[in-house]
Amino acid sequence: MKILHIDSSIMGDASVSRQLSADIVKHLKQKHGAEAQVQHLDLAVEQIPHLNSEILMGQNAEQSALGEQLLQQYLDADVVVVGAAMYNFGLPSTLKAWIDRISVAGRTFKYTEQGPVGLAGDKKVYIASSRGGVYGDNSPVDYQEGFLKTVFNFTGVNDVEIIRAEGVNMGAEMKQQAMSAAQAKIQAI
Repeated sequence: MKILHIDSSIMGDASVSRQLSADIVKHLKQKHGAEAQVQHLDLAVEQIPHLNSEILMGQNAEQSALGEQLLQQYLDADVVVVGAAMYNFGLPSTLKAWIDRISVAGRTFKYTEQGPVGLAGDKKVYIASSRGGVYGDNSPVDYQEGFLKTVFNFTGVNDVEIIRAEGVNMGAEMKQQAMSAAQAKIQAI
């Protein structure tokens, strides 16, 4: 089993999404033993340049090679674990830069007369979501979890599970409750 572990928070050791994503990967490794092979991509350290016309048109060999590497990592993964903190109602721009590299027509999706069809295969995605406030499942200002689910569904991945800790900046008790609830969901994987 190939696990692609992606972290995007800029908060280092203080990051809730990083703690949750690491706990998910640890749990998967314990559950699957030696067959679990993990590739870790830290987007705060290994920043991916944002998409521009030169990259989109394949006019930069170095960036084309990076794009192919990122795309192949995604296609090869059986499980994708994404640590995604909510920043200003959305996700870190570094995570969006990664999404732009894996959303490739003819590779992860195609357009048909009936609309788009995902090509990324049968995968499981775990989104380790952290939020300073409380937004719930259907908040009109949540451009984080809904966006991520849409992207993965668009590429053909429909098995997406969100493990959320929210309200983590609303006091120690609220943070502890959020973390306990998230840890219980991780243990249920």
